[in-house]
Amino acid sequence: MTDDHGLYRAAILALGLTLGGFLAGNGFARARASDRYVTVKGVAEQEVKADLAIWPLRVVGADNDLAAANAKVARSIAGVRQFLTQRGIDTTQIQLADFSVTDALANQYASDRRPANRYIVQQMVLVRSTRPDVVLKASQQISELAAIGVVVSSGTSGYGGGDSGPTFVFTGLNGLKPSMIASATARAREAADQFARDSHSAVGGIRHASQGVFEILPRDQAPGISESSQIAKVVRVVSTVDYYLR
Repeated sequence: MTDDHGLYRAAILALGLTLGGFLAGNGFARARASDRYVTVKGVAEQEVKADLAIWPLRVVGADNDLAAANAKVARSIAGVRQFLTQRGIDTTQIQLADFSVTDALANQYASDRRPANRYIVQQMVLVRSTRPDVVLKASQQISELAAIGVVVSSGTSGYGGGDSGPTFVFTGLNGLKPSMIASATARAREAADQFARDSHSAVGGIRHASQGVFEILPRDQAPGISESSQIAKVVRVVSTVDYYLR
């Protein structure tokens, strides 16, 4: 009876070791299988058109009399308003900003030579319009302001940099995001399916996914041409997805 009991206990122990080894091995196999995945990227692009134009115009007036210099600026602003109105731009959206007065005689680093004009008055006329095409056309005719005696420069370091002209902005990005993310994800799945066919496997579920940053790029890319100077733009996003392989 004692021998039979010992044999029974030994058989149970052996079976336990066998099952334990099988489960451990099967778990290792599952762990190795779960490591089989492919990383793919999906790109979505869409051409869009700017829906907002911002055009800074700096008006300058110079004179030895401060009141006279200021009066020149006031007349120039009136001339700018007339110029814009004649070209179909709503002047009710114009903002005046960055008013400044420079006294040349107060400059301690100036030369001993007396300046032609002691006072230089500057005023920013900021045009904001939802008709970018109209603003672009007007900006191409800005030299006509000189014919009526208006001294003006287009663009400043605070509004786009340099004499850069209007800045064109696309404000509808949020409305495009859902469809573009879906498109980029679909392109990523197509790439994963192709990889799976080439490797004689099948695509499983998603292991990990990340959405790239949305970029707004110039449609026509060339040296010296910035995205902000173009009405036509391209919105681009890249999605990165890890798919399990079966």
